[in-house]
This record gives sequence, C-alpha cells and structure tokens, in this order.
Amino acid sequence: MKSPADVEARIGDPALVEQRRAEIVRAAVRLFSEHGYYVTTIQQIARAAGISVGLVYQYFRDKDDILFLALTSVLETYEREIPRALAGVTHPLARLRAAFAAYCAVIDRLREATVLTYRSTKSLRPERRRYIMAGERRTNRLLEACVADCVRAGYLRRVNVPLLVYQYVLFAHAWALKSWAWRRRYTLRRYVREGQALLIDPFLTPKGRRVR
Repeated sequence: MKSPADVEARIGDPALVEQRRAEIVRAAVRLFSEHGYYVTTIQQIARAAGISVGLVYQYFRDKDDILFLALTSVLETYEREIPRALAGVTHPLARLRAAFAAYCAVIDRLREATVLTYRSTKSLRPERRRYIMAGERRTNRLLEACVADCVRAGYLRRVNVPLLVYQYVLFAHAWALKSWAWRRRYTLRRYVREGQALLIDPFLTPKGRRVR
C-alpha cells in the first residue's frame, strides 16, 4: 500500500524532479493564495510557472499532489531549520529562544504557504490531512523538547508543555496570517523579541531570570 506522502513523477531524474517541482509549487502557492485552491486550474499554474500543462503532469498526477507538496514543504523546513538553529547551542534557555526564533523565521520565509496551510489543508484527501497533522505534531515536539529541558533544569516553572508550545505556534503563524497588521509595526527581529517577552519570560523561575 502506498504512503499518502508518495507523489509519483514520470521523470526518472531525481534532481530534475526536485527542481521542477519546486518551480511548480512556488507558482501554485501564489495562485492558491490569490484565487483559492478550488478556483485555480492546472492551466493557470503551468502558465505562471512558464511551462506547458503537459509538463506539469510529468511531475504531478493532479492538483492535490501540488497542494500536498506545498504544505509538506513548510513542515520539512521546520524540521530542517530548527535543529540547524540549535546546533552548537547548549544552554537550555538559549536553545528555547533559538528554536522560537527559527520557527518564526521559517514563517517569514514561507508566509504564503503558511496562510495556505490554514486555508486549504481541509481540501486534501483525508489520508493526506492526517499526514499533515502528524507532521505538525512532530515539529511541535522540537519546541516541546526545548521547553521541557528548561523546566527540568529549573529555568522555567512547571507548565502544560504542549499547550504552551501551541501558543508559540499560533504567535509565529500570526506573523503570516496578520502580516497586514504586524509588518507595518515590527521587524521580524522585534516581533520575535516581543513574542519571547510574552511567551517565555513570564514563565522564568528566579534561576531563569538570573541568566536571561
């Protein structure tokens, strides 16, 4: 039985498949964001990507495939960028702040795809929706591990870790969902700093405040 993550291509060159799919997905994300998933056609995606409709079908079976890869690319970026931001960082509080900032930076880079996640995940086939939800839980665990380490080390007071991490996620997503409001008032760096002041600093223990 095939995994819901499988997206078949008719081209045998993996490097070419990756390159072409990235181009098609970028074009599709713009169109899905502007016009909506259901209204956007494969013809419009092909035109925006500068290729023929037939070539699109060499890399994707249907529009569901394109949407699915657009959404999984966001999750994969979290899973790549958060560990990268933590490399070489050893202090638990510094790791938590770095992970929070990295999550927000991914949102900044993939704003349209983040908004698309909210609007269009429901448009995927059920097994793919479940795959996306599992991926979200997996990326949340990267943040949860940082919070739990801070609690164990005595830098944060005991908290409901999954609930707090979802506040981090919602705050980061708001940078994309409410960009019309925030981007006129904050740089990304200041937005992250304000978020940490709201969502990390109030939970610091006396020990945590001494190293802030």
